[in-house]
Amino acid sequence: MRIVSGRYKGFQLTVPKSGTRPTTDRAKEGIFSHLESYGQVQEAQVLDLFAGTGALGIEALSRGASGLVSVESAGQAGSLLRNTFSRLRKLSSWDGETSARTVQTQAEKFVRSHGQRADTASQSHPQTSENPDIAEPGFDLIFIDPPYAYSTEECEQLLQELAAGTLVNAATIIVLERSDRTADPTIPTGWNATQIKNYGETKVFYIEHD
Repeated sequence: MRIVSGRYKGFQLTVPKSGTRPTTDRAKEGIFSHLESYGQVQEAQVLDLFAGTGALGIEALSRGASGLVSVESAGQAGSLLRNTFSRLRKLSSWDGETSARTVQTQAEKFVRSHGQRADTASQSHPQTSENPDIAEPGFDLIFIDPPYAYSTEECEQLLQELAAGTLVNAATIIVLERSDRTADPTIPTGWNATQIKNYGETKVFYIEHD
């Protein structure tokens, strides 16, 4: 598993022995070709839910995103992801202005912890780098790549809570990956799947504000 393009091209990602379903190179190429054609990666603040190996978020950093928060609940995957960030920071191509961190918690818990107003949340929680409950700014780009066993109903609930919380802003693009064998989720009110593309067995929804 490697980074496909950009300043970290060829960088090898460590894949856990089990528990993750890395996005294929074909799907990554398709996703980022689409996003870059609309200028949605450069300088973006990125949130990667169900991060796994970190492939999507780190690919975004490699292509010019300025910040990344990777959320992963599995212990081994989270540990490997922190090690990956450590290795990235040692590269000569690493941009010192880039921010990247891992939050080890469930994606659903992270999203729910940002369901209140940002100004209220900031008063309630100290700003520590490992606290998953601090208020984040609205992200420009959010990747959601849950396991294929994740049900459509669970996916819809996560989207609803995400759309109602403080993790999104007016220009946020949500990139949702699903198996093409699963039912399409209902998109939250006020949002729309502007494009739906298939990359092999992976169906990708590009979700934006109406």
